[in-house]
Amino acid sequence: MTLLILVVDDEPDVEALFRQQFRRELRAGRFAMEFAQSAPMAIQRITNAGDESLILILSDINMPGMSGLELLPKAKAVRPDVPIIMITAYGDAETKRRALENGAEALLTKPIDFGTLRSEIDSRVERAA
Repeated sequence: MTLLILVVDDEPDVEALFRQQFRRELRAGRFAMEFAQSAPMAIQRITNAGDESLILILSDINMPGMSGLELLPKAKAVRPDVPIIMITAYGDAETKRRALENGAEALLTKPIDFGTLRSEIDSRVERAA
């Protein structure tokens, strides 16, 4: 059974950054990462995941079209069991409040502290194992 983490971000370099940061874990098969460049692509992937073990969704907030804050309740409606961590370059109190009120597990600010994120991911992987 593959544990899946979905990363939603419209920036093309995010996938390379995440693959580099988690290369050991990905190579070892601890979990897989998939990437969606938009909220609608993410909703489609979440919906198609079915019973796959999607253990975490990481979503940028500021994206063209549908924002991460708009994605949040839609993703929660499809998979209420999957925690969502929001990522933003603008970690103001209002954004954090809205994210947490809409069901986000946490809010990380850019540049991402990959040590913190790795701890979050490790705890999800251990729970799912």
